[in-house]
Amino acid sequence: MGLIEKMRLDGKKGFVTGAARGIGKSTATAFAEAGADVAIVDLDIAEAKKTAQELADKTGRKVIAVGCDCTNPEQVDAMVEQVIEELGGLDFCHNNAGICINAPAEEMTYDQWNKVININLNGVFLTDIAAGKYMLAHGGGSIINTASMSAHIVNVPQPQCAYNASKAAVIQLTKSLAIEWAKKGVRVNSISPGYIGTELTLNSPTLIPLIEKWNEMAPLGRMGKPEELQAICVYLAGDTSSFTTGSDFIIDGAFTCF
Repeated sequence: MGLIEKMRLDGKKGFVTGAARGIGKSTATAFAEAGADVAIVDLDIAEAKKTAQELADKTGRKVIAVGCDCTNPEQVDAMVEQVIEELGGLDFCHNNAGICINAPAEEMTYDQWNKVININLNGVFLTDIAAGKYMLAHGGGSIINTASMSAHIVNVPQPQCAYNASKAAVIQLTKSLAIEWAKKGVRVNSISPGYIGTELTLNSPTLIPLIEKWNEMAPLGRMGKPEELQAICVYLAGDTSSFTTGSDFIIDGAFTCF
């Protein structure tokens, strides 16, 4: 069997949070195209259902939609149980749901701070643990967390201290779980995307003025594309990454190199 065949995900089951659109939709697409059955998990269940149907029609895989608030422990546990029941198991997950609030630190409200931390960090913790418990009891699995290049640098010109702090914490959570579960068959890694041109980002009135500045600063002169994150996620979800755990993969077009 050649390398390409080995990298396929045939027979594997997984879920992606924040998968109705953007990066999550892109990685869920890649997982399904590689042969996996996938759950589209999102707070927006209507959009999740549209995405699930689209991917099922496109790939021929079993793709389901599950509504979930990833900051709610009961909903997260119920989501994982539903995924396991409907797909027949759980081999990997991509915990991708997140938000960013741009506000100067001295003006940011405590509610704003808590909202970012709750979704970006607590939500990842809850989904990691819920998925991890099943994987620990059933022979292992692979967990992928979405961090950010913002865990490594302080972005300019936008003020986003809560986002930066939350994503740095995601990396340390990833490393901590990787160490705890290393000998128990569960691998935990993170990806740190740079600026990615999703449909939402490219059409946001508040972000459009920033995109020109970001592109001026970027060594490649452009934002990344969601599909440019697909290969690393398929690799991490599959068996060819069996010696890869506790790692953070920066995919930013060299933005953090200076």
